[in-house]
Amino acid sequence: MATKTKAKSTDSTSTILPPDYDPKKDKGDFMNPLMLEYFRRKLIAWREELLRESSETIHNTLQSTELQKPDMADRASAETDHALELRTRDRERKLISKINEALLRIEDGSYGYCEETGEPISVARLEARPNATLSLEAQERHERMERTHRDE
Repeated sequence: MATKTKAKSTDSTSTILPPDYDPKKDKGDFMNPLMLEYFRRKLIAWREELLRESSETIHNTLQSTELQKPDMADRASAETDHALELRTRDRERKLISKINEALLRIEDGSYGYCEETGEPISVARLEARPNATLSLEAQERHERMERTHRDE
């Protein structure tokens, strides 16, 4: 297992992030204060968007959905739509939990490092999936193992 150097937690009040900051172009240390602040803001914005969408769905869709339709086909369709919305909200609830865990990793200095190998997770992967906990290679191994065990 590779040893990792944990990044120091960033004090978001003292880190000024330039508006055009791009972590892929940052030539400084991996998970330096600017990079940590960038991903912290990205995670918070993502969480706020999910919470806003969830709130809108609850107010607009789920509360106004009438499941007691006279026609059986209409009722089945409404119930299916309702169940789909509930599954989507549940997936988003789990995603919010993972976002919160990523924010905690930023605070404890372990953000950006693979939980399995301790190696840095590529900035491109974190940009695409800011709550990633495994490097691409470790994630691929994990998925291969899941497929192998599922097929048995």
